[in-house]
Amino acid sequence: MPRQATATPPSQQPRISLIVPDPGADEERRRGLRRMRTVAVGLLLLAACVYVATLGREGFWGFVNAGAEASMVGAIADWFAVTALFKHPLGLPIPHTALVPKRKDELGKGLEEFVGENFLQEDIIRERVAAAAISARVGDWLSDPANARRVVDEVSDVAAIALGKVRDDHIADLVTEALVPRFREEPIAPLLGTTLMEVLRDDLHHGLVDLALEEMHRWLVDNPETFSRVLGERAPWWAPPKLNDAVTTRIHVEAVAWIEDIRADPQHRARDALDSMLGQLARDLLNDEETQARAEAFKVRLLDHPQVVTTAISLWKAMRSALLGSIQDREGAVRRRLLVELNLFSQRLREDAALRERLDRTAAELTVFVIERYGAELTTVITHTIERWDGKEAARRIELHVGRDLQFIRINGTIVGGLVGVLIHTVSLLVD
Repeated sequence: MPRQATATPPSQQPRISLIVPDPGADEERRRGLRRMRTVAVGLLLLAACVYVATLGREGFWGFVNAGAEASMVGAIADWFAVTALFKHPLGLPIPHTALVPKRKDELGKGLEEFVGENFLQEDIIRERVAAAAISARVGDWLSDPANARRVVDEVSDVAAIALGKVRDDHIADLVTEALVPRFREEPIAPLLGTTLMEVLRDDLHHGLVDLALEEMHRWLVDNPETFSRVLGERAPWWAPPKLNDAVTTRIHVEAVAWIEDIRADPQHRARDALDSMLGQLARDLLNDEETQARAEAFKVRLLDHPQVVTTAISLWKAMRSALLGSIQDREGAVRRRLLVELNLFSQRLREDAALRERLDRTAAELTVFVIERYGAELTTVITHTIERWDGKEAARRIELHVGRDLQFIRINGTIVGGLVGVLIHTVSLLVD
């Protein structure tokens, strides 16, 4: 049973109008109500005319007179009952009439309890979610390419709007007020040491080393003049130019050959030296206090640098620009990928019964959780809303919605009353 919430006393609730009606729909309901009222009143007048016309007559007309009399009684009684729901009949303050205006708060509370006890129960919710076969329906719906495209378009549009709402000052506040203080409090050395140790254990750095060697080799091969010029600028002033050129050329050749050797040999001494250096650094970050202190000092200097916020904003702008460009392009990579993943998901939903069962069970668990936690708040919306309604207007609106059907009570009362009157008259004659 959902937990109960405390309702605000009716006396503290402001009385407001009902929800804004639909004028067109209300006019149609009003016409239907008038038609049925006309039929009910017409039957009552017909019964009255027949009663007057057959008054005091015997034989067959006596049965007609008895039926007309009973029809009038039934029609008037049911008119009283239907009218008493919404107003005082004939404006007379008869007890237990105008029930809706007087007792709308009690009716709202009863409706709240009815919904909570008969709809918001765990067994009922699980049964209805299971019967709905949500995952199967979603899979079938997404199998239609038009529906899948619609989902991708909606998600992309919402994502584009969300990205557009994030301003530079939001990113600056996130960095300065959330990320930087958190990074400042978190020791960086254990994190770096553990990460580096895992990287070395799984040889994840070898790919990066190979990439760096490949780029270095390409640069050296493509830029010998730049290499020689950089070294020449650092040569002693007294060294002859020819000697400098010969030395820098030789260094360039040896550097290219050395990079080629390292690149071609996975067991090269330089690779082993790099692994050893990185391993020692990882151990020092985890165990050496001096190394840890230097790492923390470097972290603080980095976080205090004013360029941190500027760099974060620049990175965000670049990422947002790339995402927006791809998202807004209907044939862009992001939308194409989303469409492919959605189609694969739809296919799995239609073919994998175990997946559908898991998803339906998850949906049921989520629904039960929401109802157990917020069920009381959901049902009290009924009571709180009805308490704020104006009584007379509530009665008028409810009558407008259900009054047409209630007129059938008057019609049935007129017809059934006439039949019962004939039956009673027949029994009376037999008894006499």
